[in-house]
Amino acid sequence: MYTPPKIERFNQNVLSKYNIYNSVFITLPFDAIDNTGVLLPLFAEICEAGYQQHLNPRQIVAQFSDKFLDGKSEEEQISLMFRFIQYIERQIVLFDAIEDAAFPIVNNMEGRGSLRDISEKAEAKGRLGELKAFLRTFHVRTVLTAHPTQFYPGPVLGIITDLTQAIREDDLLRIKQLLSQLGKTPFINKEKPTPYDEAVSLVWYLENVFYYTAGEMEEYLRKNIFRNEENGNAVINFGFWPGGDRDGNPFVTTDITLKVAQRLRTSLLRCYYNEIRSLKRKLTFYGADVLITEIELKLYDSIYNDENLVFITLNEFRQKLDEIKTLIITQHQSLYLDELQLLISRVKLFGFHFASLDIRQNSKIHHAVFDDISKQGAYLPTEYASADDTRKSAMLSQAKSGINPNDFDGITKSTLESIYAMRTIQERNGEQGSNRYIISNNETALDVLQVLSLFGLCGWENPTVDVVPLFEVIDDLRNAKSVMETLYTNSKYQRHLQQRNNIQTVMLGFSDGTKDGGYLMANWSIYKAKEAITEISRQYGIKVVFFDGRGGPPARGGGKTHQFYASLGAEIENREIQITIQGQTISSNFGTADSCRYNLENLLTAGVENEIFDKGVHVLTDSDKSILDELAQTGFEKYSEFKKHPKFIPYLEQVSTLKYFAKANIGSRPAKRSKSAALEFSELRAIPFVGSWSQLKQNVPGFFGVGTALAQFEESGRWNEVQVLYNRSLFVRTLLENSMMSLAKSFFPLTAYMKDDPEFGAFWSIIYEEFVLTRRLLLKIAGHTELMENYPDGKASVAMRELIVRPLLTIQQYALLRIKELHSESAPDEQLISVYEKMVTRSLFGNTNASRNSA
Repeated sequence: MYTPPKIERFNQNVLSKYNIYNSVFITLPFDAIDNTGVLLPLFAEICEAGYQQHLNPRQIVAQFSDKFLDGKSEEEQISLMFRFIQYIERQIVLFDAIEDAAFPIVNNMEGRGSLRDISEKAEAKGRLGELKAFLRTFHVRTVLTAHPTQFYPGPVLGIITDLTQAIREDDLLRIKQLLSQLGKTPFINKEKPTPYDEAVSLVWYLENVFYYTAGEMEEYLRKNIFRNEENGNAVINFGFWPGGDRDGNPFVTTDITLKVAQRLRTSLLRCYYNEIRSLKRKLTFYGADVLITEIELKLYDSIYNDENLVFITLNEFRQKLDEIKTLIITQHQSLYLDELQLLISRVKLFGFHFASLDIRQNSKIHHAVFDDISKQGAYLPTEYASADDTRKSAMLSQAKSGINPNDFDGITKSTLESIYAMRTIQERNGEQGSNRYIISNNETALDVLQVLSLFGLCGWENPTVDVVPLFEVIDDLRNAKSVMETLYTNSKYQRHLQQRNNIQTVMLGFSDGTKDGGYLMANWSIYKAKEAITEISRQYGIKVVFFDGRGGPPARGGGKTHQFYASLGAEIENREIQITIQGQTISSNFGTADSCRYNLENLLTAGVENEIFDKGVHVLTDSDKSILDELAQTGFEKYSEFKKHPKFIPYLEQVSTLKYFAKANIGSRPAKRSKSAALEFSELRAIPFVGSWSQLKQNVPGFFGVGTALAQFEESGRWNEVQVLYNRSLFVRTLLENSMMSLAKSFFPLTAYMKDDPEFGAFWSIIYEEFVLTRRLLLKIAGHTELMENYPDGKASVAMRELIVRPLLTIQQYALLRIKELHSESAPDEQLISVYEKMVTRSLFGNTNASRNSA
């Protein structure tokens, strides 16, 4: 049977359907101006032609007004622009839903990277035993975070789900109803969500997608690889940050943390209850019926009581399921055994916790907390605050326990309470309910020892908790090996590791690394840090696990993520793949059962390929590393020089949409860590930083310095060195291909007018020249004529999304220009300025949501 190429499947099932359904959508009246849907395509045409004619957004809007609006007032023009935004936001949702519906058609669900693929390959090569041994210890952990990189409120996510199903069924009437509903559903939150609101939104994915997909994957492994043998290892597991991530978020309180943990358990018990109810209709035969009814009643009582009581323990639940299993095997011809076994697999996977609630706080907060505690003199010496790190470490080993959070206030009280909260969650949800404490901005071994001492201060002498340092900026990544060796040789920390089976988790942050050191240096520094930490961990007999803080776009560690893991050599520990997933990465990569299964399987098989089938293949030689050192250093110097430019901060403040991220009610966290009025680069969060460049369609963090680094080899006659490295190394190829994605999503005609700006013209030209240089050399090294040409479906998806949002971006830039004009007037119209600022914020939503395929 003939299967069309992937791009043909994409064109037939995505682009063609979008054109059809969009033509229906733009005829639906949503407001008083019933010709908005007619005018929007005309405005889009004017935009495309205008940029080809080198017009700026102000001129494009003026040309459109002259041609189609018959001298309407500015107020009427503004009204129409807001209607355009309303339509474009919903066109993006429509495109999302069509792509989701077509996912299993466009992508080969059983092809390379699937569980079926590695199962068949292992059997064919006689390596099934190796594969089984590997999967008895290997894990993939995806950690859901509430970082605001997608702004769909809950009702819109629900419509996307329903619309996706209607499109799969070609139900035109239902599609029209849902599009009409979409047109009348608000896309913005009137108030900022609380951390609990964010948690509830993400629990939806656990309940409706991960619960089913991960359970089915575990069952597939049990049946097809382990051949019905029991594997005591849960290969897939999940982490959770909303409600536990305190770093820079004053709204995460102890009550919120406990409430989120309770919600996770209750939601999971409800999933179990629904599955038990379904099984009860099938397991109607003698013996099984009594047991399953008993489980049903106890789960019901556990869900629906006001005291947060659980009337069945996890062990009891497992034992009764095993009893039913024995009964139906021995007495009932294994009737419905598969359905029961699937539930057993899910219970093994999720326990009573669903996802592990990680606690995270910044090391600077911990220092302030310990200084505050030492003032009392009851638990630490009063001279602690003035001591050096060596003396502080010694004092920590003598700290007294039994501290009462109520003896303190502010951040000290909150930090101490978080330790007690972890213990409470473990008592209620099991150890995996909350068993990791992550230290962001980790610089020294003292940062880790202080957190370990927090548990002792609170009377938890042998905490069943992993203390996880997070290394982010370039200097910290370079020093990570030394920090870990100091910990491994510290007697107190050695005892802690022995109680944790000599397993140490280390987290590495792509977002802040890129913000600090640029694209090449960040990625290469993380690679080298992993090698160095692996080496020192093996030397001390410690099993190290790496946890990567990755965002959506390549600038934040996204892109072809599974290829990064498949490319890591034997010098980097491959015990687990742990990544954060957030915002549009959750909805685009894990938002449906098909995409979730596809991407989880790709992550799992990346680890398998690297360890079983390609072991020793992806090795970087000393010469390769020397070349990468040169590339990274040159790129770092170019990026550092760019950051030091006197117009760097003013450009972000005055030209980009940076300040509008803080005005949008998109997440519970403030846009920056400090409360200072002045913009301090070190306090700026990576998400608004990367997002601001994305709104400008300049995507600086995803490419700046790459072109200059490659040019150095070209100009010195050493191009062949990088060309050979690119051809041979999957790591380098993935690194540069992801940068190509950043370039493909850039559109400099949008801001080309800035080149003539008296204040920022020269700065804009620096960015554009690096873009042109990077594009030329990436095309040269890849042997391509167009960006992303080896991923034609991805290229087509990016191109279509960029086309949809171009009018939106034009409106945003027009609004920014009008704001600047109004501010320059002798008597600025503050009310009109406020309206245009709202226009900028509204357009910010749609542009970011359209970038969902960046991961």
